[in-house]
Amino acid sequence: MLYYLFTYLRDHFKLFGAGVFYYITFRAFMAIILSLIISMLMGKRLIGYLQYKQIGETVRELGLQGEDKKRGTPTMGGLIIISAIIIPTLLFARVLNVYIMLMLVSTIWLGIVGFIDDYIKVFKKNKKGLAGIFKVMGQLGLGIIVGCTMYWNDNVVVTRDLKDVHSPIVLNSTEKLIDGPNTRKDENGKMQAYIKIKRASTTIPFVKSHELKFETIAAVFGEKNVNVVTPIIYILFVTFIIVAVSNGANITDGVDGLATGVSAIAGVCLGVFAYVSGNYIFANYLGIMNIPNLGELSIFIGAFIGACVGFLWYNAYPAQVFMGDTGSLALGGIIASLAIIVRKELLIPIICGIFLVENLSVVMQVYYFKYTKKKYGEGRRIFLMSPLHHHYQKKGYHEAKIVTRFWIVGIILAILSIVTLKLR
Repeated sequence: MLYYLFTYLRDHFKLFGAGVFYYITFRAFMAIILSLIISMLMGKRLIGYLQYKQIGETVRELGLQGEDKKRGTPTMGGLIIISAIIIPTLLFARVLNVYIMLMLVSTIWLGIVGFIDDYIKVFKKNKKGLAGIFKVMGQLGLGIIVGCTMYWNDNVVVTRDLKDVHSPIVLNSTEKLIDGPNTRKDENGKMQAYIKIKRASTTIPFVKSHELKFETIAAVFGEKNVNVVTPIIYILFVTFIIVAVSNGANITDGVDGLATGVSAIAGVCLGVFAYVSGNYIFANYLGIMNIPNLGELSIFIGAFIGACVGFLWYNAYPAQVFMGDTGSLALGGIIASLAIIVRKELLIPIICGIFLVENLSVVMQVYYFKYTKKKYGEGRRIFLMSPLHHHYQKKGYHEAKIVTRFWIVGIILAILSIVTLKLR
């Protein structure tokens, strides 16, 4: 909102200094600072309120060291994260930008699903919370919204360079010309002709010709069916990612500061991708897909990172507040939606490697237990306990050491993901 206000003041009243709001870097920096302030100030007040209302976590008896100390710790702290993301974004971002609107919807949507789950657990004293089927339905609903928007909204475009403005424009059957030919300056200052097109595609890491078009996959079902099959495949793909990543974040939120720190690291990584993909000069130099208006997403990502870091002030060991499903589902949905928007879906196993391993550890444990019980009459386990962080707790590792080492692995994975910009 402040962007529109100061743009108006600059254009109509020549207000000195108002032009600084034009710069994405300035607004992203301000979003980080404000989100940190909101999360830290709101955190203190919310923790006090939750303690006064005796709204605390009901800890399951898992036989883990220190679990008794966590009993009664305030939960639903995800409200702090969501507020610290939404307020700076509304103030500093161009809220009419399709990517900003999509991220706000993703944050609020899964935040509501998680809040309902926490409300049932805390106020209704039902340890099971919201039935799993309703959680999945909420995740599927968001997946359909994101998928349909990315596929059909005409503001979601990529650019393609032309030799000159008079070059013939040849489009594939599922591509749509939105604008152009236009011209812009490249990194050498030369004028370059380009067009804006709609295309359902993603990038393949570590491959030189790194773009994968979903119509190529749809062509397996016959050339005549491409226009019908492509959107179905794309929306299913997007929905699967959102369900998988949001569940992965939810499972990872089991020890103090783990999910929050890993999410912040993933946010920094995706912020780099958003900035370079949204800037034509950087995108052209790196040989990656240029996505117009994507740079605006840096403001949202800045608020996201600031909110996570600010929440860590209270969530780091020993935690004064837990985020609950209100926060964990929202964090997973945010990261998944960001990866989809910046067309880095296939990098999610690396960017969200911690979430993936935590998810797999649960799946492996459950299926191996069922398999051995059926075959030997006695269920056996791969891990001492799943998810994986509980396995290390059972082995005697201190909670803070587990979190720190998982963060280090997350940083390594983020660096590896960023390296794919040139390592092809």
